[in-house]
Amino acid sequence: MQLEEMKKAIEALVITKGFYNKPEDIPKKLLFAFIELGEASDSWKKGLPQEKIAEELIDVIFYILDASRLACPDMNMDEVFKKKLEKNLNRPYQYGEGHRTKLPEENHK
Repeated sequence: MQLEEMKKAIEALVITKGFYNKPEDIPKKLLFAFIELGEASDSWKKGLPQEKIAEELIDVIFYILDASRLACPDMNMDEVFKKKLEKNLNRPYQYGEGHRTKLPEENHK
């Protein structure tokens, strides 16, 4: 299933269940995504099964895609994803472990 297909499935779920479904609800959806991300982190910290952690992460994706459906309805998220991935792949290396070499004197601070 592609992102655009997922958006349609989420829209059907939202309509069927009577969830928030207006552009003014976008901040709520993003807040809910953030809350679900916290639940995923908490599940991981507690050593819960991978299935539980994955389920919380999927909830994050649900809310993000649902927000995208309302915030940018004319955008194809599959295409946006591909463009963003390509953009990030072409960026200079600057984040993460070892993004710069420490000088010996910096190691003793």
